Amino acid sequence: MNSSFKKIGFFSALILPVLLIAGYYIGGLGIFSIHLFVFLLVPIMDFLIDRDRTNIAKEAVSDVAKERFYRWVTYGWVYVQMVVLFWGFHVVSSDLLTPVQWIGIISGMGLITGGIGITVAHELGHKNTRLQQFYAKILLMTVCYMHFFIEHNRGHHVRVATIEDPATSREGEHFYAFWLRSIRDGYRSAWHLEGKRLEKKSERFWSIRNQMFPFTILPLVFVGLVFGFFSLWQDRIVWEVLLLFFGQSLVAISLLEAVNYLEHYGMERKKLPNGFYEKVTPLHSWNASQRVSNFLLFQLQRHSDHHAFAHKPYQVLNHYEESPQLPAGYSAMILVAFIPPIWFAMMDPRLEAWKTKSRLSVQ
Repeated sequence: MNSSFKKIGFFSALILPVLLIAGYYIGGLGIFSIHLFVFLLVPIMDFLIDRDRTNIAKEAVSDVAKERFYRWVTYGWVYVQMVVLFWGFHVVSSDLLTPVQWIGIISGMGLITGGIGITVAHELGHKNTRLQQFYAKILLMTVCYMHFFIEHNRGHHVRVATIEDPATSREGEHFYAFWLRSIRDGYRSAWHLEGKRLEKKSERFWSIRNQMFPFTILPLVFVGLVFGFFSLWQDRIVWEVLLLFFGQSLVAISLLEAVNYLEHYGMERKKLPNGFYEKVTPLHSWNASQRVSNFLLFQLQRHSDHHAFAHKPYQVLNHYEESPQLPAGYSAMILVAFIPPIWFAMMDPRLEAWKTKSRLSVQ
């Protein structure tokens, strides 16, 4: 596949906001167009279209990694998401929605802010420029999950595939137990990590330099300002803005945790005699190279390479055939994760086969 076609593919994320807005104005069950696309059409296309196992040639990686186009796509998403979110605030504050419309718009907005928005925030949060990190924080602010910026980079990437990592799901652990543990312990971990950072700099925990204070408060300030603006505009208390904001945040966070759940299910790194764990390799994450969903998610499904080389931008992530492989892309596997008996029946045999293969390769 040539690079020009691949570039076009990364615009596919824009389909989601178009479907949400168009579906709302179409009316009726059209509000669920975005859901049908993500959870029905994308898995079907993933199944029918060959997987993308190709990698960028080594001699071209440096040039492709530096191409501005790929950064601009992620920057542009920040503005798209803010426009769509404010469109949603306008709709819920101006129109009298039915219960079905409420369900459709809250969950549809969560698919946009969580499925794509947090994915982009994850990509930008790994970069070292102030602009990219600022954009990452803006996106995370819109879903009340700014502590992810700390916990993911300084916690998850260090402790992945170990018992100490809240975001690594354990063998036999169903999604709902993981959801609670990951959210609770991930937030606690972010406070702990930030405290350790300040301690090393001989700075006080209770100070404005502790990022966890603004990270906790800023989402509330943001929604408070939006709530005040729309309430003044409508000349009434617009409670609908609060319902949409916190509702879509919950959906977005749950999508993130569902992705965390399937990316590292049952993965374990060996503890060495010196007390440290073995180095993270492409063998410690479930990989998925379904072409369509990888375009939609900026190649997040090539997660094995991301954890082995976290600095690599999304456009040059590699497929590793030797990594454990998910049977389907994220869109389909998220639905499977929501039904524990089906998840265990599908994934536990694969996990055991993978463990056996790993043991044999070491011998």
